[in-house]
Amino acid sequence: MDEVVLRSMAKWPDVPDVYGWLSLDRRGNWLLRNEKIGNLALREFICRNYQPDARGCWYFQNGPQRVFVRLAYTPLVVHHDADALVDHCGRPFQSTEAFLDEEGSVLFSGTAGAALLADRDLERYADHLGRLSAVTKAQAGRRFGFEADPKPPSIPR
Repeated sequence: MDEVVLRSMAKWPDVPDVYGWLSLDRRGNWLLRNEKIGNLALREFICRNYQPDARGCWYFQNGPQRVFVRLAYTPLVVHHDADALVDHCGRPFQSTEAFLDEEGSVLFSGTAGAALLADRDLERYADHLGRLSAVTKAQAGRRFGFEADPKPPSIPR
């Protein structure tokens, strides 16, 4: 996490969380209120400060405020860079297992979490699809421990 973010969290510890503004599409694009974020510096800042909470809800720590991310599918989107997998934030992704869903999408589990293979790289797996473990889109969040559409936690009364 960026040092400026850590300092602001210490300075303002009780800033309310944000839901419904930021999302990640199936190609690894960040969207702010359904508009693709084009600014490279902002995308890189989001990536450096993107992580899950204990509930499996992924968020971007924007200074003292957590901005929860609505996921089109998985919390990470990967593509091939030569023979290596790289996530949408530019980090290497180590896959431990590959899966095929009912839509023909390829998913990976790895040490960093669950990842969807970007559609532009699907052709690479055409000869291997029959050998992949099956998972449905509806099962993916439970199976891999993430929440695709985070909501504020219930407040006990």
